[in-house]
Amino acid sequence: MIDHNQTSKSISIEKYGITDARVKYQLSSQELHNETIEKGMGREADTGALAINTGEFTGRSPQDRFIVKDDITRDRIWWGSINKPFDSDKFDALYEKITAYLSGKDVYVRDSYACSDPKYRTNIRVMNEYPWSNMFVNSMFLRPEDSELSNFEPEWIVVNAPGFMADPEVDGTRQHNFAILNFTRKVAIVGGTGYTGEIKKGIFSALNFILPVFKNTLPMHCSANVGKNEETAIFFGLSGTGKTTLSADPDRKLIGDDEHGWTAENTVFNFEGGCYAKVIDLTEESEPDIYRAIKPGAILENVIMDNNGHVDYADTTITQNTRVSYPLEHIDNIQIPSIGHNPKNIFFLTADAFGVLPPISRLTPGQAAYHFISGYTAKVAGTEEGIDEPLPSFSACFGAPFMPLHPTKYAEMLSAKMQEAGVNVWLVNTGWTGGPYGTGERMKLRYTRAMITAALDGKLDNVSYHEHPIFGLNIPQECPNVPSEVLNPKGTWADKEAYDRKAKQLAKSFKDNFEQFAEYANEEIMAGAPKTE
Repeated sequence: MIDHNQTSKSISIEKYGITDARVKYQLSSQELHNETIEKGMGREADTGALAINTGEFTGRSPQDRFIVKDDITRDRIWWGSINKPFDSDKFDALYEKITAYLSGKDVYVRDSYACSDPKYRTNIRVMNEYPWSNMFVNSMFLRPEDSELSNFEPEWIVVNAPGFMADPEVDGTRQHNFAILNFTRKVAIVGGTGYTGEIKKGIFSALNFILPVFKNTLPMHCSANVGKNEETAIFFGLSGTGKTTLSADPDRKLIGDDEHGWTAENTVFNFEGGCYAKVIDLTEESEPDIYRAIKPGAILENVIMDNNGHVDYADTTITQNTRVSYPLEHIDNIQIPSIGHNPKNIFFLTADAFGVLPPISRLTPGQAAYHFISGYTAKVAGTEEGIDEPLPSFSACFGAPFMPLHPTKYAEMLSAKMQEAGVNVWLVNTGWTGGPYGTGERMKLRYTRAMITAALDGKLDNVSYHEHPIFGLNIPQECPNVPSEVLNPKGTWADKEAYDRKAKQLAKSFKDNFEQFAEYANEEIMAGAPKTE
C-alpha cells in the first residue's frame, strides 16, 4: 500500500474557510483507489477498476440545481424551472456551513482545468469529502502537468461534500441535496448527494454561460470525432440515443463524448479529459471501446458485482443509470489534443420509441434550428417510475438542464456557425422501426453506423430524396449497406393507417412543446415545424 505522507505536494485550503483539514493534494488515481477501499467505500472489480455506490442518488437531481441571482446573472439567465434563482446571502451562509462541515476532516484537493483549447482554458480547484469523488475529478477534467502546479491559480473552485445535508427551511434549498453556482464568487457547491455527475455538470453549466456571453463560443452538449480528412463531425443527443457509441468509430479519432465548444475560429474543442458512459447491458461486442476502458483508473458506479469482482452489466437492481468514468487515454483512437477543425457534419440523435421518424434524414437550416431547440427523444417503459408506455421527451438544445441562457440564444449561434461552415445537418433515429416500442424493434446498430458513414463520406450527397408528408424531412431513397425498405419508416409498418395516426400524434407533441419558444423564433425556424393538419 502507498504511504500517502510521502507525497511532496501540499497545499493550504484555509483561505476557503476549511480549517484543520488533513489535505490530500493531487493524489494519483491509484492512491485514491486504494484509499477508497481502505475506507470501505468501494471494491475492486476483476478488471482492476474501482466500483462504488453513490448512495441515495444514482443520477442528477435537476430540481435541486440553483444559480445565485446577482448582477452578472439577473438579466441574462433564462430563469424558470430549469434555472432556479438562489439568494446570494443564503449562498454565503450555506457555503460557511459546508466548509465548517469539512473542517477537521480528510479533504481531497485536486487542481485541474476545463477546455482543451489553451485560449479558453479554465482552471479549477476541487475539494472533495470522498476519495472516489476526487478520482472522478481526476478522470473527467483535464490534468495539468506537474510543472504547472506550483503556480496554479484557480479561476473556479468546487466544494463537494456528499455527507453534508442542508436544512431546507433554513438554507433555502428544496431538500437536503443541492448543486449551486455563484458566478460572482466563481464557486460551485455540491452537497447531500454522492452522484459524481453533479460535479462535472456544475462546471460545465458555468461554461455554458461564460463561453457564449463573454467569449463568442457556442457550448454544445455533444460528442465529436474527426476523420482522416481532418473533417469534424458533431453528435448531439440525449441519454440513451447513442451519442457515446456512435462517436466511438474505429475509423475516426474521438475528440470527446459529452461537452464541447465551437469557437469563432471554427474549431471544436473538448471541455473534459475523460468519458462518463452508461454501462447498462454493456458487452464487448456492442461497445468495445467502453468495455476495454474499464480497467485500473476507471470508476464503476452502482453496478452489481459477485464475490469475485465480476460485474453483471444487465443487473439494474440499484439503477438503470449504471455508469463508468475513465480518462480519455483509456480509449486507443483519440485526437491529441482534443481539438478538431473544419466541422462538416452535425447529427441530431433521437431514440424515437414511437417508430415514426426516419432512420436518417437531411435537415434544412430552419428544420435544424427547430429540432435543435426541441431536443426530442422518447422515454420507454421501465426507464423511470410510473412510465408504462412510450412518452415524448424534449430537452432544449439536447441539454436543457445545463443551459443557463434561453435556448434560442444557442440556436441562433448554431445556425450562424452552420451557415458559415457550410455543414450538413442530419436527424438520425436510433429508436424503433416497424412499429412503436412493444411492437416494432430497435434500429440495428450496424444500419445506423452505415448511414452515418455514408453521410460522412458524401455518399448521400447525390442520391434521390423524398419528403416526409408530416415532418417535412428529406429522406434518402438509398444508402450503402442499408436495405432501402428500412429508410422509409411508414413502409416498415404493417398497419399504414396506424403509422399515420402515430405520426400526427408525435407531430402534435412537437408543436405543443414548441409553443414556449414560438414568440422568440423567426419564420425560417417556424417553417421547420411538422404539419399537424
